[in-house]
Amino acid sequence: MISLGLNELSSIARGIEAGDAMLKAADVRLLRSATVCPGKYIVIVTGEVAAVAASMAAGKACAAAFYVDDLVIANLDEQVAAALSGCTVPPAAAALGVMEFFSIAASVVAADAAVKAADVSLLEVRLGLGIGGKSFVTLTGSVASVQAAVSAGVKGAAEKGMVVCASVIPSPSAEIFRAML
Repeated sequence: MISLGLNELSSIARGIEAGDAMLKAADVRLLRSATVCPGKYIVIVTGEVAAVAASMAAGKACAAAFYVDDLVIANLDEQVAAALSGCTVPPAAAALGVMEFFSIAASVVAADAAVKAADVSLLEVRLGLGIGGKSFVTLTGSVASVQAAVSAGVKGAAEKGMVVCASVIPSPSAEIFRAML
């Protein structure tokens, strides 16, 4: 069972240090370690549940006063890791779903909830780089599946006031997919 952990910090220097501590603390794989807007830093790791939990604890302890947010998803859908890495290719689809959030953690949780709720293909989870610290998720499938996935994806974030906007676009044009690449 794959697990994912994400630490978000308000300091780039401490973010790099926390990432190193996370990797030294447990047998995890670094999925992403990068700056995000506005001047924050994220570290994302995957691995077995216990290893990710230990890694996250080390990262959070290192972050100290620079800690912003974190998340652990114990049973991550495999599409989420690929979408975080930008390794997906948009298929022709009956509908396109877009979920936009105020926080980075909200988008990862929403992406996992969406793909577990309906038969959709996750395209991308964009994490706050060049978009003012916001994040968004794109996915495709049948209109009904995309509607169900978007509804499930935004539910938890909406309860926390983290949803900016969500859209379901039936019969998206081929040009919109090319523009997203």
